[in-house]
Amino acid sequence: MRNKILYYSLKYHGEWQQITNAIGKREPTEPIDYPHPYVTVLDENYPTAFRKLRYVPWVIFYEGDLSLLEKKAVSLIGARECNTYGKEMAIHVTRLLKERAVIVSGLAKGIDAIVHQEALDYHTIGVIGCGIDRVYPRENALLYDQMRKDHLIVSEYPCGSKPLAYHFPWRNRLIAALGSALVVIQAKKRSGTLLTVNEALELGIPVYCIPHKFNDMSGFGSNILLSQGANILTDDQDILAIL
Repeated sequence: MRNKILYYSLKYHGEWQQITNAIGKREPTEPIDYPHPYVTVLDENYPTAFRKLRYVPWVIFYEGDLSLLEKKAVSLIGARECNTYGKEMAIHVTRLLKERAVIVSGLAKGIDAIVHQEALDYHTIGVIGCGIDRVYPRENALLYDQMRKDHLIVSEYPCGSKPLAYHFPWRNRLIAALGSALVVIQAKKRSGTLLTVNEALELGIPVYCIPHKFNDMSGFGSNILLSQGANILTDDQDILAIL
């Protein structure tokens, strides 16, 4: 069955619903050779955190140290288009938490790239929405290389899978699941960051937010989350108390 799951994942480019349908219909398979690292939901070393999801990934493709998935982690997320304050807070929060936990984010530009970069001297995990062989965005090419070598990149999409727009909201459930807490550094009113928050709440994972200035549109989504009951981070002691 393990080989069948891999076959369906490759055939359907990691698309969860199509793989699920293929398994249910017992579609015929053929022998395959996939030379890159992966782990299926049937394997003992499959990430524990992903088993609690409503839509458990059938296969996780990866490069780097898979054991990082079993270590204590915190997920840091935020806007792709971040301002100076967002950048400063991303660096500050990461510096305070990276010695205590693996830093998880989405390897996108903006806040994601900043927290990964700041955590390179400890441990960090990037969860991407395309094949491991694809670098998206291209500006993160050097960061990808560093993380492949010394940290971990994971995806439910096999090599060759394109970075399609709808992959990224879907992969956000994996980012949420990996952390014992979710920290929102900066989010606009309409942001994919808020989708990750919803996933965390569904899993019972606490959500923390950095407050932003009155009428600051770059942090409007963060302030909305605070008004709805997210935990506020007001100083270093608040941040350290997360873990």
